[in-house]
Amino acid sequence: MQEKEYINVYGARVHNLKNIDAEIPRDSLTVITGLSGSGKSSLAFDTVFAEGQRRYIETFSAYARNFLGNLERPDVDKITGLSPVISIEQKTTNKNPRSTVGTTTEIYDYLRLLYARAGEAYSYYSGERMVKYTEEQITDLILKDYKNKKIYILAPLVRTRKGHYKELFEQIRKKGYLYVRVDGEVREITHGMKLDRYKNHDIEVVIDKLIVGDKDDKRLKQSIATAMRQGEGLLMVLDFQSENIRHYSKRLMCPVTGLSYKEPAPHNFSFNSPQGACPKCKGLGVVNQIDIEKVIPDRKLSIHDGAITPLGKHKNSMIFWQIAALLEKYDADLKTPVSELPEEAIDEILNGSDDRIKIKSSLIGTSSDYFTTYEGVVKYIQMLQDKDSSATAQKWAEQFARTTVCPECKGARLNKEALHFRFHDKNIMELASMDISELYEWLEHVEDHLGEQQKKIAVEILKEIRTRLKFLLDVGLEYLSLNRSSVSLSGGESQRIRLATQIGSQLVNVLYILDEPSIGLHQRDNLRLIRSLKELRDIGNSVIVVEHDKDMMLAADYVIDMGPKAGRLGGEVVFSGTPQKMLETDTLTSRYLNGKTQIEVPAQRRKGNGKSLWLKGARGNNLKNVTVEFPLGKLICVTGVSGSGKSTLINETLQPILSQKFYHSLQDPLEYESIEDWNT
Repeated sequence: MQEKEYINVYGARVHNLKNIDAEIPRDSLTVITGLSGSGKSSLAFDTVFAEGQRRYIETFSAYARNFLGNLERPDVDKITGLSPVISIEQKTTNKNPRSTVGTTTEIYDYLRLLYARAGEAYSYYSGERMVKYTEEQITDLILKDYKNKKIYILAPLVRTRKGHYKELFEQIRKKGYLYVRVDGEVREITHGMKLDRYKNHDIEVVIDKLIVGDKDDKRLKQSIATAMRQGEGLLMVLDFQSENIRHYSKRLMCPVTGLSYKEPAPHNFSFNSPQGACPKCKGLGVVNQIDIEKVIPDRKLSIHDGAITPLGKHKNSMIFWQIAALLEKYDADLKTPVSELPEEAIDEILNGSDDRIKIKSSLIGTSSDYFTTYEGVVKYIQMLQDKDSSATAQKWAEQFARTTVCPECKGARLNKEALHFRFHDKNIMELASMDISELYEWLEHVEDHLGEQQKKIAVEILKEIRTRLKFLLDVGLEYLSLNRSSVSLSGGESQRIRLATQIGSQLVNVLYILDEPSIGLHQRDNLRLIRSLKELRDIGNSVIVVEHDKDMMLAADYVIDMGPKAGRLGGEVVFSGTPQKMLETDTLTSRYLNGKTQIEVPAQRRKGNGKSLWLKGARGNNLKNVTVEFPLGKLICVTGVSGSGKSTLINETLQPILSQKFYHSLQDPLEYESIEDWNT
């Protein structure tokens, strides 16, 4: 039988460690426990992990080490039996709003590949399924549908764009073409021909006029090839008699409207890529909009008396002269209460006027009237929000803005083209919005509904996605969705996502060190976490867990108890061995585990001050119209399984409400009906 191998630490003196020796069995689940401040992290992270990382970087060339910087050697005599080491710490420093659960775990990358290769495109105009043809198929279709009919073969050049296009017509004429179809009318190209530059136009060049028949097969093929070149993969056929138009394309194309998409690639489904991101919100799903209620909080006031908060009370300045001139056409002035102004007037004051405004000479004390454009109060505030403005100006402007869901993509982050690719009737954001458990179940059965060709393409990608989702389910994260922002995750959730990613990598002979992974985890999910760590051990790795959790300690193969107390009174190994042997000792940890020492339940509870705060109708995230009473002057605990809505209720609803009330915070709470008993 093979002798057990160990990681041996000799003479560790980092922080409060008192020149200790420690023995950690390899290929085992080891828990390092003890009081907070007893030296657990100093041994696990600052000694074992720091030395493992330093040795790994020592293997790099001197040139590579220039970019990484040298790591300081921990204060330890010697460490033997060390494997390559990976630390999964409990840190929530990822503040990137573009990072989601899907991008962190790389599952979203596989979804992008799935949609690029096996997704079906639909037109966002007509809802029709997009088609694409080869030149041979187009020839066969025209021969079949237009036999013995006179047709025009057209190559589209301009689609609904403004301009006079004088140079374009000249280029077409020089290429030898005689006719163009402009806005549905076939016209002969004349020298100097141009259009109304302020109107939108559709322009197609007439490649050929012919009667379709078997004899014209060669000519038809040549005309189609020429039209494809001129129209960049698109052509149109106009029936001379009925004037009906049909579209054909080498690319994905809507057969009804002629709308075409580029050949899909994975980056077309990424909200972090310009090719896939929504153009309005740049892939963030939210936009900053000026809140009109904050700009005009009291409509009973007049503009003269300061109804428009950003402008303040009336003063002799250009913007007040412009507003006064604007109000004249509505038979009102600056002293008219805002509530009495028509909505059109308020809209023009806020968003600007298309017409030039005449400011009378009597108003500004000049010899003649002054004509000017007026862009509106909103434009002025937005200008101060720009990056070029000073920090003070930006902060001032932010008080009138609020973050809202992007009106164009409705929070989906992607452009409309990406959202109109479907895989078994669902677009990529519908899949990313599902709970992980729901998504896993959907993917389990989706192959039964796919065509033969689609199944061949998708089978390997689906297998990879399911495998990675299974690891997230195993660590108790079935309630998350792939589009959940990483910023909103708790420390425990972030750590378990990284743990699931590591299990998915299937590495062996690695030393994993985890920092209290059970924090933020309901006891219901604790066993799943322990099972995942054992799985990591069983495939051939060593796992060290810094932990206080009783279940984790008892499930471990080996326990190291640090102590006896914290700080300068700690830093020693008071016990090392199996959990069963630990229960037989008399350390502070074992006394709590045995029940000899325990936290006493108080005989009496605080009565509080007799007043309560009522939060009514909270509907943020997954909260279902919740009404809660918070008795004041008491210690209140909000509990429930992970993902039940605790943080949504307190951190994202109640705290922002109170912060706005008492500190004028700019953060908006999630949706709720009312909060009562302010005065208490």
